[in-house]
Amino acid sequence: MFTPVRSRIRTAALALSAITALALGASATTGAAAAPAPAKQGPTSVAYVEVNNNSMLNVGKYTLANGGSNVFDVAVIFAANINYNTGTKAATLYFNENVQRVLDNAATQIRPLQQKGIKVVLSVLGNHQGAGFANFTSQQAASTFAKQLSDTVAKYGLDGIDFDDEYADYGNNGTGQPNASSFVYLVSALRANMPDKIISLYNIGPAASRLSYGGVDVSSKFDYAWNPYYGTWQVPGIALPKSKLSPAAVEIGGTSQSTAANLARRTVSEGYGVYLTYNLDGADRSADVSAFTRELYGSDAHYTP
Repeated sequence: MFTPVRSRIRTAALALSAITALALGASATTGAAAAPAPAKQGPTSVAYVEVNNNSMLNVGKYTLANGGSNVFDVAVIFAANINYNTGTKAATLYFNENVQRVLDNAATQIRPLQQKGIKVVLSVLGNHQGAGFANFTSQQAASTFAKQLSDTVAKYGLDGIDFDDEYADYGNNGTGQPNASSFVYLVSALRANMPDKIISLYNIGPAASRLSYGGVDVSSKFDYAWNPYYGTWQVPGIALPKSKLSPAAVEIGGTSQSTAANLARRTVSEGYGVYLTYNLDGADRSADVSAFTRELYGSDAHYTP
């Protein structure tokens, strides 16, 4: 059985209050737009970045040798957390000091990517406290957390939210187990709050199998869904067109170049529209990246330090 290979290093003791920050700040703007890189033909490439260890700017350092297009189309900040406030008995959005630093320095850590035409999305992950996307006890509770998410997107000028239902440890702190309605309420509220932003699903955990409730199926409210098991091929079990799915998942530097190439080749041959990568670091990974760009786009990748 495969397991996700993310390290998910946290510095919980260095917490900053995301919600206080939201209350104090006005919505960010993306600033002056630079000319984006030329568009490319082929699947959407996604790069998760562990910001505890690496810079988001690494995503913008890769272009196609043929034409100069960005290799990556979506950069994912990994990761904020869904925490549990034992006093109020409510889920709260939490940023460790590294995520907070990226957000506070959006002008230098996020805008340069957006000005290249790369979308920047915030991933949200469980934090062993019992709060998760699948155990909100009411529609109002789910909607309250959805507002925290959409307020964050607005405040920091982000392009969307990614859901990753791991490490919630449902039941901790007296919280409930996953229920059928919770994630449906959450996704519905978030989509209503931000109709034109990205909502993506790391296809794992109780939430990923609870997409329908009370006659409402939220599958179509997602822009993307991807396989969470690196080095493998697995079609996400969600009713989205192939253009929005990534059955391929690779860890850059952790998945062999031959496997990355084979998964990219299969992505193209079977008509899927997304290719997921994880753990882009600050080293020159052009050989690893070229292994899949040759299959996806017919070009090597060029790295600019």
